[in-house]
Amino acid sequence: MTSLQERITDGLYGLGWGTVKALPEPVATRLGRTIADAAWRQRGKGVQRLESNYARVLPDASPERLAELSRAGMRSYLRYWMESFRLPAWSPERVRDGFDAKDLHFLTDGLAAGKGVVLALPHLANWDLAGAWVTTALKTPFTTVAERLKPETLYDRFVAYREGLGMEVLPHSGGSAFGTLARRLRDGGLVCLVADRDLSASGVEVTFFGETARMPAGPALLAQQTGALLLPVTLWYDDSPVMRGRVHPPIEVPETGTRAEKASVMTQALADAFATGIAEHPEDWHMLQRLWLADLDPGRAPRNEDPREGAE
Repeated sequence: MTSLQERITDGLYGLGWGTVKALPEPVATRLGRTIADAAWRQRGKGVQRLESNYARVLPDASPERLAELSRAGMRSYLRYWMESFRLPAWSPERVRDGFDAKDLHFLTDGLAAGKGVVLALPHLANWDLAGAWVTTALKTPFTTVAERLKPETLYDRFVAYREGLGMEVLPHSGGSAFGTLARRLRDGGLVCLVADRDLSASGVEVTFFGETARMPAGPALLAQQTGALLLPVTLWYDDSPVMRGRVHPPIEVPETGTRAEKASVMTQALADAFATGIAEHPEDWHMLQRLWLADLDPGRAPRNEDPREGAE
């Protein structure tokens, strides 16, 4: 990306945060849908990749069904963006009313036990809203990880945005994030990580919708090393303004095996929980990048192509 492209990208995101959050909510909703439909009609690389990924989730779907699904997926994706641009202006009441979580006791009981909790999520619906709800409704701060973006000013925008929602944000690069996350967990804290796509060459290979993909080992390794609970979380939208979510049962650390073997088993269990949520609400899975190894160049690890991504 050239310096001019970087300045344009940063300016567009700045415009979004500065303008969209001032719009009335119905206007922002219509704007998001209009942009989504326009992008879908253009059938750019992101839309084509989204449709290709949905074909893995629904292998028997007709081309017409996949096109319908990708249109719904783009509308869900733009709903994420409209909500995220507006989140800093939402009142605490609006944040609390904007999310409904099922089986929340897995999280609250884990925090009450003081062992620390790792929440691991796929790119479903709006994880920033879920995070804001945790800090607002549960009054529980947490730590997360963000990939360094280009330009640096855009990365700073995302860090400031998430910190403004009550999150502690660590850079993904640099090698120190894991140690800091482990300390937070040993202190009984909460760590939240988006974990359905590996950002390094050290991810764990898993079977995901019948094919091999690579997912980060970090959530499983943190749970092993600190004794924290590892809880998968899936999110989805319905026809209401309220986002829905489910906290899945804890993923146990295997009693036998090497550290790597245990991480492999646990990461596969995470992938299975993610697949359950994605299969139920595929249109809310915002995966506009290559994920399965068969789609990647030989020897190439996935690169960050989406500024929302973060986490190992």
